[in-house]
Amino acid sequence: MKKVVIIGGGISGLATAWLLRAKAEAAGKELSITLLEKEERAGGKIKSIHEEGFVCEWGPNGFLDSKPQTLDLCTALGVAGHLHRSNDNARKRFIFSGGELHQLPDGGPAFLKSRLISWPGKLRLALEPTPFIARAPVGVDETLAAFGRRRLGAEALDKLIAPMVSGIFAGDPETMSLVSCFGRIAELEREYGGLIKAMIMLAKKKKRDQAAGKVVSSAAGPGGVLTSFREGIQYLSDGLATSLGTIVKTGVTVTSVATGGSDPYRVCCADGSEYGADLAIVASPAFAAAEMLDGLDSAISATLRQIPYASMTVICFGYRQEQIGHFLDGFGYLIPKKERLNTLGTLWDSSMFDNRAPEGKVLLRSMMGGACFPDYVKLSDDEVVARVREDLKKTMAIDAVPEFVRVFRHPQAIPQYTVGHGKRLETLEGLLVSHPGLLLTGNSYRGIGLNDCVAAAERAADGALGML
Repeated sequence: MKKVVIIGGGISGLATAWLLRAKAEAAGKELSITLLEKEERAGGKIKSIHEEGFVCEWGPNGFLDSKPQTLDLCTALGVAGHLHRSNDNARKRFIFSGGELHQLPDGGPAFLKSRLISWPGKLRLALEPTPFIARAPVGVDETLAAFGRRRLGAEALDKLIAPMVSGIFAGDPETMSLVSCFGRIAELEREYGGLIKAMIMLAKKKKRDQAAGKVVSSAAGPGGVLTSFREGIQYLSDGLATSLGTIVKTGVTVTSVATGGSDPYRVCCADGSEYGADLAIVASPAFAAAEMLDGLDSAISATLRQIPYASMTVICFGYRQEQIGHFLDGFGYLIPKKERLNTLGTLWDSSMFDNRAPEGKVLLRSMMGGACFPDYVKLSDDEVVARVREDLKKTMAIDAVPEFVRVFRHPQAIPQYTVGHGKRLETLEGLLVSHPGLLLTGNSYRGIGLNDCVAAAERAADGALGML
């Protein structure tokens, strides 16, 4: 019987183990699968805190339903009946600029009326589809900031692109790679010659598809409807761990992956135990994988160490409804860096999902830190709370003391796909050829979201079966 050891029990490792087992059973192949997780619980950064009637997400709060992998996994796992889609409030998203919240416009007329972008900025945006705008430089891994300035102008970069990048990646657009972070945008420019032209052509295609009777999903926000579970997103990772049963071993810290002995690989642990493996799948963050693989291949480790991570602090505030005078009809808001506030933005969690706060109360979840503010993760709880309250007073005129407060720190939270990320992936692929049976998966490589992790897990499972 072939032996597979998966290192890392976050959503990537859990999904890889579950999918590999299912695919092996369907193919009539018998495998011994072991998943090793250093923490006492599986799930990684997916964790839903249930306290005092509030449901606080420690890390991600869901996934978008625009891609099939996670939905398919939920169906196969038998948890699809517990899925909880965000309500229509999640369609309304805001940017704080110039002392007020501006709803992101959802069409041409709304954009013209919006005060978020000045008239000079709007005129610069209007030039986007014209021949006056330079095309993408050939052979250059362009930063998101360079793309934004070239294609849309400096104001659109500051008020639209940069907040989006901080909201998704907690990243700095001056260092992030356009192709690695938003490859589809780069494709649209190459295919249509501009983003506005692409939007017009894709809108026409959508109308033709609808007229032809094809099912066209309506998106709430970017790329789909935010979806979770009534119990919180941890319901998915718990379901995977429960289904896998004794395959999952928690509280086991892997120190190295080595060769030699009766099996192709030896997975060595801090407690002195070893696991022989025909295949070793590393589903840990890049920095952790680098430490494990240093003795096996220093070049792989050196490349993995070139993938930086941004820190993040998540702050949950619970209030009584009457303490909040501001409207909460929306997803929440992001804050441009030039506003010089402490937080990256705040999500109105109890407006998106109707069971995130007790009756008559609201839950706000703020983000602090990221690549532009790496030292914020070191602030004390008192300082964090004070700064968040200061920002909420400026953005939403909330001066009340929250009756519920939780602060969650993530020193190495989100991988940053900086310029050169694509080359680093090519280097890793070339180096891994010398180590058949060794695979890397997770959100360090080709997508940071939950959907991306499940898609990567499926590729890893298919790759493992192919190797066997």
